[in-house]
Amino acid sequence: MTTNSELTKTAARTPEATLREVIEALAPIERAAGSEGERRAAHWIADRLTAAGAPARVEEAKFRGDFAGVVGALAAAGAAAGIAATTRRGRRIGALAGAAVAGLIADDISNGARPFRKLVRPERTTWNVVAEAGDPDAERTIVVLAHHDAAQTGFIFDPRMQEQLIDRLPGIVERVDTSLPMWWPVLAGPLLATAGGITGRRGLARAGAVISAGAAATMADIQRGPTVPGANDNLTAVAVIVALAEALAARPVEGLRIQLVSVGAEEVLQGGIYGYCERHLAAMDREKTFFLNVETVGGPSLALLEGEGCVVMEDYFDRPFRDLIGEVARREGIPLRRGMRARTSTDSVVPSRMGVPTATVVAIDRYKALSNYHRMTDTPENLCWPTVACATDLAEHVVRELAPAPAAASG
Repeated sequence: MTTNSELTKTAARTPEATLREVIEALAPIERAAGSEGERRAAHWIADRLTAAGAPARVEEAKFRGDFAGVVGALAAAGAAAGIAATTRRGRRIGALAGAAVAGLIADDISNGARPFRKLVRPERTTWNVVAEAGDPDAERTIVVLAHHDAAQTGFIFDPRMQEQLIDRLPGIVERVDTSLPMWWPVLAGPLLATAGGITGRRGLARAGAVISAGAAATMADIQRGPTVPGANDNLTAVAVIVALAEALAARPVEGLRIQLVSVGAEEVLQGGIYGYCERHLAAMDREKTFFLNVETVGGPSLALLEGEGCVVMEDYFDRPFRDLIGEVARREGIPLRRGMRARTSTDSVVPSRMGVPTATVVAIDRYKALSNYHRMTDTPENLCWPTVACATDLAEHVVRELAPAPAAASG
């Protein structure tokens, strides 16, 4: 684990005052997806980026949410399927319904077609911030991404049980670089209902009903939960792009177009990112575009995610881009752990599936978890500020690495 003194030495170039200004200004604003607070935050960020030297605008985008209500309704249907599968007459319909529910949940949490969400959730408005820096006419582009909405909390995000288990079995956390599959139990309920209906084993069907009922209750708890301050997740990234804008204004980059973007509605399992990609990324040359997602970088140690997947793990497109980031970190003396993969989703999944070289930088604690993840304790006071500064330095070095080398003077 990287020490604070090591991080402080590495992050000497990034002024902590800028990072603190941004995070402490925005954390008190309640920024649920699609809320008035999220809109206020977007306009504040746009004004701050413009003042930092990167002219920014706020763009409206559409999303459908929330995920907790959608998945909760499906889990309740899974419980009903399990109950039906315990009866002789209901076995067949319980099995079919369980399979359908499992498929719809897997589709929704994996950023699929989302037919159920489209059926039950109307479109709402979120607000994306898009700022321009560097050379607007350059052939090569890098997008540095943040998100400014904040999550709702729930009892499921209490990390104490997981931490106690890891403290008792520390070797496990050292051997596993993929986070726990949080969504698999939600899928297990309707799948057990299906298995019980097919085989006639009522015990399986009952287990499926109980697990699905528990998942529905968990989603209801999240849906009722308050919105967290979101200092780590993900105002740290917003602060990174503002500090990066200041650095690029002070030391301009030539031959590279740079977009500094903060999207809304990420916490509904991706919302505003779709509008950004449709409006901007789809028109870019995917052979000359790179996507760096900064996500929750206020923990003790920086890490580079290799991929993500709520159901099936997907490595991000184009490993050479991730290798380039790793080499830049090594060369600049920035501690960066490789090999991590997440079972939760980030906005990176959308550009990666579009075939754009994509990478995600996060910060993890000794349990290989995100600090204060979706907890009311996600406040500025609980951030590891040197890590946020290191993330800013890493982003700046990657940007400069992608800029073409200046032509040698003739003569």
